[in-house]
Amino acid sequence: MSLAVRWIRLLMVVSAASFTGAAFAFRATMDGPIEQYSGAALSAAIVYTIVIFIWPLISPLPAGSAAIAYCWFIEFAQLTPIPAALSQRSWLARLLLGAQFDLIDVAWYPIGVIPLVAAHWFLRARTRSPNRPDTR
Repeated sequence: MSLAVRWIRLLMVVSAASFTGAAFAFRATMDGPIEQYSGAALSAAIVYTIVIFIWPLISPLPAGSAAIAYCWFIEFAQLTPIPAALSQRSWLARLLLGAQFDLIDVAWYPIGVIPLVAAHWFLRARTRSPNRPDTR
C-alpha cells in the first residue's frame, strides 16, 4: 500500500469522525428542520468518506454516485418494515438504517455529497502531475 493511499485513508477516517461529530452536535443543539436536513446531508457525507476509504483512488464522480445511490437505497428500503423493525431493537441500527421513509432526505443526500465531489475534483486536479496521464 502506497503512502498516498495511507494518507487518503487516514484523512477519510478523520473526515468521517468530523462529520459524525457535527451531526451529533446539530442533533444535541438544534431541533426541527435544520437537525433533520443536516443529518441527511452529513450522513451522505460520511458515506462518501467510506467509499473513498474503501477505494482511495476512485474518481470523484463514481465515488459521489456510489454514495448517493447507497443513501437512496437505504432510504427507499425504509418503505419496507425491515429497517423499522431493526431500529426498534438497536440504537445502532436506527442510526444506520433509519426508521421511516422521508422524501425530503432523498433530496438532501446529494447536497451532502456534491461539495465533497467538487473538493475531491479540485484536489485531484491540483495534485495531478502534468507529465502523468489522466487516470480517470
